[in-house]
Amino acid sequence: MQIFSTFEHSQYIELAITSLEKVGVKKESILAVPLMNRVEERRLFDTLHRSDGISLFDKGAMLGTALAVIGASVGFSLKWGPIYWGLIGAVTGFIIGFIIDCIIFKVVHKRKRVVKGKKSDVVLVVECQKDLAEKVEEVLWEHLALGVAKVEY
Repeated sequence: MQIFSTFEHSQYIELAITSLEKVGVKKESILAVPLMNRVEERRLFDTLHRSDGISLFDKGAMLGTALAVIGASVGFSLKWGPIYWGLIGAVTGFIIGFIIDCIIFKVVHKRKRVVKGKKSDVVLVVECQKDLAEKVEEVLWEHLALGVAKVEY
């Protein structure tokens, strides 16, 4: 019988392995495999199916509104009038805010982000007899395994 379990990378794996050896599992029947965690690049634009919660629209909308009000106010005394200068202010503010967000998220926060949630860093595979399976499973749960599965062959 094979028993698979996943652990976070910590001292509990070592404690689990030594406890398994004390229970009667041979050292050759235990396999510990560390996993590489998925790391993904920050994406500048979200898609319909994937969003990371970062908006490039916020600062642009805020600056666009502010410059539209200022442009419309000043536009009463300028040649083109308040409507054109309000639109020019809105477009200019949106572009400036968008560029600021792009710089912040592409240059300042350049680091890669790890996928959120608990990460299974190590897979532990134990091959044992049927009579030891319950004891092995109990030992794995005692040492904070994230998940345990049994396969009978």
